[in-house]
Amino acid sequence: MRYLGAIRAANLLHLGLLANILASPMSFFDTTPIGRIVNRFSKDVDTVDVVIPLISGMFLMCVFQTLSTLLVISLSTPMFLMVIFPLLCFYYFVQRFYVATSRQLKRLESVSRSPIYSHFGETVTGAVTIRAYGQEQRFIKDSQTKVDDNQICYYPSIVANRWLAIRLEVVGNLIIFFASLFAVLGREDLSPGIVGLSITYAMNVTQTLNWMVRMTCELETNIVAVERIKEYTETPTEAAWVIEHNRPSSNWPDKGEVQFKDYQLRYREGLDLVLKGITCNIASGEKVGIVGRTGAGKSSLTMALFRIIEAAGGQIVLDGMDISTIGLHDLRSKITIIPQDPVLFSGTLRMNVDPFGRYSDEQVWSALEHAHLKTFVSGLAEGLLFECSEGGENLSVGQRQLVCLARALLRKTQLLILDEATAAVDLETDDLIQATIRTEFEECTVLTIAHRLNTIMDYTRIMVLDAGQIKEFKSPQALLEDTNSIFHGMAKDAGLV
Repeated sequence: MRYLGAIRAANLLHLGLLANILASPMSFFDTTPIGRIVNRFSKDVDTVDVVIPLISGMFLMCVFQTLSTLLVISLSTPMFLMVIFPLLCFYYFVQRFYVATSRQLKRLESVSRSPIYSHFGETVTGAVTIRAYGQEQRFIKDSQTKVDDNQICYYPSIVANRWLAIRLEVVGNLIIFFASLFAVLGREDLSPGIVGLSITYAMNVTQTLNWMVRMTCELETNIVAVERIKEYTETPTEAAWVIEHNRPSSNWPDKGEVQFKDYQLRYREGLDLVLKGITCNIASGEKVGIVGRTGAGKSSLTMALFRIIEAAGGQIVLDGMDISTIGLHDLRSKITIIPQDPVLFSGTLRMNVDPFGRYSDEQVWSALEHAHLKTFVSGLAEGLLFECSEGGENLSVGQRQLVCLARALLRKTQLLILDEATAAVDLETDDLIQATIRTEFEECTVLTIAHRLNTIMDYTRIMVLDAGQIKEFKSPQALLEDTNSIFHGMAKDAGLV
């Protein structure tokens, strides 16, 4: 039963940790090193799964062995009761002093282990760059320094262990001494067999006491793993996935009208606003290009639409509904995005195009054809069952972007967002993608963060952002005719005028 309870407890802790981490806002991942999260899911979960159940069993065994030993000695030589309480008080003081110290040392050791994971992960990810700049030795030295820092926290715990051992030996030897002394003093009333039993048990108590304190300490120090896991099960999460009493209709949004009303956004509490009072109306079916210098707030605008970051003020209204009042799943499932960095998962090509298996093979092939990938996929021996490696590493960046386009074509929601989606493809493929978007999403509202200005020159309007504010929001022709406009200057730099 004890082990079944341990398995159930470990399972609940892990599920709570996983659910909370997956539901954490982006600000959590911005401020938390990945090594710290990996440490929770590896070492701490292993401690909860394996170490704590084993130690708890040994602790209980040691407690009962110690109690039975003291009981036998006390019954054999009743005079032993006079010294048992002072010895227990001394033992309790030593044990509490050691456990409190050891627990903090264990916590320090756990904290100093996280940078090792982070540094190793960063080194593996940037191995090519490190080799290119000949910085292998520096990174090896950094790794060794972090391991040394971890050992600096681990070494005192070994020293404290030796400190404990000496004092436990003293307590054990005192128990043997007093058991033997009282046996000699009461030799006229005690039989040799009872004396032998008492001293034999007393000689074994040192090891039992030693183990009991060690198991107490191990249990308290390793329970820090539970504390660390529980800490991450209570971190703030995103808004509710579904709000039952305020769910949009199944065909929402049916128009694609977007209104920004004095919308403000900051990445985290205490930071400056990145969007400063955005106010504009985007009509149904409009094609809007969003341009601006680096840091102007273009990508922040798309994050706002998906509520990746919650508003600091104002509101966004999509087809008459304030997006902050509905569940995240209802919102995000009704908007399509083709991101700047294409995201693919380990699995078949079909699974990456249709992750939830909602469409037929004919529809998938049609989406691939419109995304200009049909010829490539048809030439593969496995076809739709082609296995994509982790992150789609066995496909080029351009092909990954086209897979994301095919995914968007398959869903085809009323609102499409392109976050510099064609930045990684050549000009010819870019023209093909833009032609596909114009035909397939003709009735949809399209918001495009433009990397190449020529791709948005035929759009309905251009939104020029600067320092988190809308500086210009007119048709491309009107902005180009105004030689003092920011967009005219950007087009001139790009060689379009």
